[in-house]
Amino acid sequence: MTSKAQIIATIGPASASREILFAMAQHGMDIVRFNFSWSDIATRTEQVALIRSVADEVGRTIPIIADLPGPRVQIGDTHTYKHDAESCITEEDKKFIRFAVEHKLEWVALSFVSTAENIICAREIIHEYGGTQKIIAKIERKQALDTIDSIIAVADGVMAARGDLGNEIPLEEIPFVQRTIIEKCKQAGKPVITATEMLLSMTEKDTPTRAELTDVSQAILEGSDAVMLSEETARGKFPVESVTMMERLVLEAEKHMEGKLHINKF
Repeated sequence: MTSKAQIIATIGPASASREILFAMAQHGMDIVRFNFSWSDIATRTEQVALIRSVADEVGRTIPIIADLPGPRVQIGDTHTYKHDAESCITEEDKKFIRFAVEHKLEWVALSFVSTAENIICAREIIHEYGGTQKIIAKIERKQALDTIDSIIAVADGVMAARGDLGNEIPLEEIPFVQRTIIEKCKQAGKPVITATEMLLSMTEKDTPTRAELTDVSQAILEGSDAVMLSEETARGKFPVESVTMMERLVLEAEKHMEGKLHINKF
């Protein structure tokens, strides 16, 4: 039995071998994420071929998300941004969008979205390159929360990216903002991902904390269509175990949905 909600695994040095990718696919990984904030085009090109080969081996499609770095500039412990519509698409982002189009990746995740215009701009660039990739709006700025309804309306999917969002709003508000984002996406019929530090302790240990168990389960109970692993699978010591644990947690949470489970697939 496999979960209905999807599990996204970020690919990095810990998980880029055929053996590990195959094992993760066998134990619940549905979607692969490339974090383009690190690694190079040559490495990603090899990984695309490897993932497609593993997908053929397990007999199903494994979609790939190209997660763009975006316009963040870090100064000490703070971030600064440009604020016009096109500024959320940097020249570096355009390079990775072209890569996504040329290699037929399924999704592009747009970082530091502020307004619906950012999504529209990104879609125009994708079309200019001859692509039809769908766009995930990453909600990690306070300004995005102020325009969330219009962002959801034009995006194909949404990610509640709790890491950088925690730099923009009080930490104690994050659980409630997460719930609001999920609820609005469900109402709009758009798939939504809950992301960041879901099983972070598993980068070093083969068992998550009790708080992490609750976090994953709660995300599913609130209606998340997908949950994402980042450092856990990209650089952690236990990538396969992290996917396996995530699948166990999602399956158990889905048992308690009492007929209310409705998943919008990525």
